[in-house]
Amino acid sequence: QVQLVESGGGSVQDGGSLRLSCVASGFAISSYCMAWFRQAPGKEREGVAKIYTRDVSIYYADSVKGRFTISLDTAKTAKNTLYLQMNSLKPEDTAMYYCAADPMCRVTGRTHGRPSSDDYGFWGQGTQVTVSS
Repeated sequence: QVQLVESGGGSVQDGGSLRLSCVASGFAISSYCMAWFRQAPGKEREGVAKIYTRDVSIYYADSVKGRFTISLDTAKTAKNTLYLQMNSLKPEDTAMYYCAADPMCRVTGRTHGRPSSDDYGFWGQGTQVTVSS
């Protein structure tokens, strides 16, 4: 059974940092495209970062490039954890953050480029990030 559980959200001041974690079970995260999405109230869900280690493929939305870093726990793959290190946070980063898995990305050629939420079949419950000015 596939399960994704996020943690690490919270409230920080403008310019602060947070690290989100997503523990996956039921599959190996190195074999799927993994992504972080976020959704603010009244806005559409946005794909902010994506990784597919088998192609060494990483994507960042322009709004987070240079501030966010996506990574996998590959040194100890038994942990099967996806991370999102978020630095220099801004109030506009305030949103619910979700991790998601696309098991078909390699077969369909979706390993590169902006992630689309329609392609991701597995989702975590979300973790709230609030950045105050």
